[in-house]
Amino acid sequence: MKIIKVLGTGCPSCVSAEKVVVDVVNELNIEAKIIKVTEITEIMMYDVMITPAIVIDEKVVLKGRVPSKDEMQALLIDNFANNACCSEESAGDSCCSDDSSDACCSSEDKTSGCC
Repeated sequence: MKIIKVLGTGCPSCVSAEKVVVDVVNELNIEAKIIKVTEITEIMMYDVMITPAIVIDEKVVLKGRVPSKDEMQALLIDNFANNACCSEESAGDSCCSDDSSDACCSSEDKTSGCC
């Protein structure tokens, strides 16, 4: 299950960002837990100085603005694709690194047997 956090103090933009996240998660039928983070000290732990911000599985993917539905869909789909082959058993494999520049199932990974 994905953990999606919406960081924001409750301003209209933060409320709008949360609504976009909830709508897209429901439309894509994604199993995800959505957490609203409003405490400034907790928000700052993510190195976010302007809200709203979106965090997927502890990685800040957007900050300082409300995402469009299309953008949020792309963020969620990309996040799922990049972690598709990364299970606990394969977490040490090169394709399952935290480096977002590595595509999980690139042609190189397929030939190495990772995907």
